[in-house]
Amino acid sequence: MAASSVSDMATTAVQTTLDDLGTPLRDVTFCVVDLETTGGRADDLGITEIGAVSVRGGEILGEFQTLVNPGVPIPAFISMLTGITDARVADAPRLATAFPALLEFLAGSALVAHNAPYDLGYLRAAAAGLHYPWPNPTSLDTALLARRILPRGEVPNNKLATLAQHFRAGTRPTHRALDDARATVDVLHALLERVGPLGVHSLEELLSYSGKVTSHQRRKRHLADGLPACPGVYVFVDDRGESLYVGTSRNIRKRVRNYFTASERRSRMAEMVGLATAVTPIPCASPLEAAVRELRLIAERKPRYNRRSRHPERAWWLKLTAEHAPRLSLVRSIRDDADLGARYIGPMSRRAAVEAAEVVAIATSLRTCTTRLSEASREAPCALAELGRCSAPCSGPEAWGKYQPSIEAARAALTHSPSIVTSAVMAKIGVLSARQQFEEAGQWRDRWHSFLRASDRAQNHRALAATGQLVAAEPDDRGGWTVHVVRHGRLAGVASCPRGADPQATVAAAIATAEHVEPPVTSLVACLPAEADLLLGWLQRPGIRLVSADRGWCLPIDGAGRELWRSQPTREAAV
Repeated sequence: MAASSVSDMATTAVQTTLDDLGTPLRDVTFCVVDLETTGGRADDLGITEIGAVSVRGGEILGEFQTLVNPGVPIPAFISMLTGITDARVADAPRLATAFPALLEFLAGSALVAHNAPYDLGYLRAAAAGLHYPWPNPTSLDTALLARRILPRGEVPNNKLATLAQHFRAGTRPTHRALDDARATVDVLHALLERVGPLGVHSLEELLSYSGKVTSHQRRKRHLADGLPACPGVYVFVDDRGESLYVGTSRNIRKRVRNYFTASERRSRMAEMVGLATAVTPIPCASPLEAAVRELRLIAERKPRYNRRSRHPERAWWLKLTAEHAPRLSLVRSIRDDADLGARYIGPMSRRAAVEAAEVVAIATSLRTCTTRLSEASREAPCALAELGRCSAPCSGPEAWGKYQPSIEAARAALTHSPSIVTSAVMAKIGVLSARQQFEEAGQWRDRWHSFLRASDRAQNHRALAATGQLVAAEPDDRGGWTVHVVRHGRLAGVASCPRGADPQATVAAAIATAEHVEPPVTSLVACLPAEADLLLGWLQRPGIRLVSADRGWCLPIDGAGRELWRSQPTREAAV
């Protein structure tokens, strides 16, 4: 069984046809529906006529039409508009009889209507009122599609009568259900002829099509030609070979095509596509590998059109410094000073780091000043010391003994047990609540949660990094397994085990060919923190099987995760 490291793995992609991108429009059965009603609320079930036309590949397969007795008088203005009177529907079937027949006619089709929300509202209400399960078919609104496709000014409005005349429909809308359904069929076909040359060949592409995609974007659709229809990463590059945007998808070709034909609402994407001259695909053996590769490429290349994960180095850490009188400090990176007594939690935003520092400070009376103290330091205590919020190691050697417990408490809080922080914050919240200072109490609760989240993240990262090698497998959609090798928190190798193959042989091959990863020295994990988060989330998903780990993968029994879990009722009560 072939296996490889993430850094150099090449997956063979099979070139398939456009049919693999979705349901080809020529194979879609459209059921075009039109209703005439009494003009009231949908819940009143005031349907007076149903018309429907089934069509596929441009050919009409069948028609459905019936008047419906709504059981209530039809307003005079509705009768004037449609020609449907109380006398004409007197002998017509009730909706309870007509609706099941319509459901049978609609079965397996994509529903099309002009101003579809109106008709769908009545149909859903009828299903609910008559106790029929609504099949929830794929729906398409020709009015909305016309607004997206037709250039501004080509038609004065998007009414059915206007569009039918503009496209020279074979049937003129008459406010009768079957005539209007037939006219909608002609409008639908005319709109499909407009988008076909623009690369819209499947139902999925039609549903997501947007006229906001510029003509310049559409002219770039050839960039998707030849891309593999498999999971992986895609990289848009410009004429200088510079990466513009990095993305990931379960189907590279389908996703890239969407940039040229789909409802891409981000204006910067239109600009990016205008600059792109090529798309580089990176096929991957699994969606997890694709997500990891995407993170690494974004952090490495920093494409200017990516906003997420571009600057992991800008995150903040809360640090217990390694010096004579350790203090709390906000830093941008982790140093190799753990053996000197330094401790870190993070990464997080600067605001979260400030909040975490505040709760640790009140819990431990640790100093927060930036003065570097020595054994000979002797200064007047500050206001925080007078308030009992600092042990004042600056006041002289005799104060050092009082400061030592603060150091040990801070180290414990930042590594394995936040209980001292929780106790201090709960006590403060209790005092503030007793004074009815609920807003300030809520702020301290939020600071506590910031600390717990950062501490829990750091503890999870440490546990994963301490596991030199972890092997886990995920079932694929073909009855086989995808084996992943994680070393010190970094995804190091992936291998596929087809259905019926020997999984142990695949695991052995994956381990033998996986990337060598050194234990982390200046970081909690041997990868980007976001990659560790991704792996931890994946390992906790249902269906993931842990194959082996070279040591116990565990978290502190009194860790921050436990406190977070226990705090949930507190959050709900506060809300």
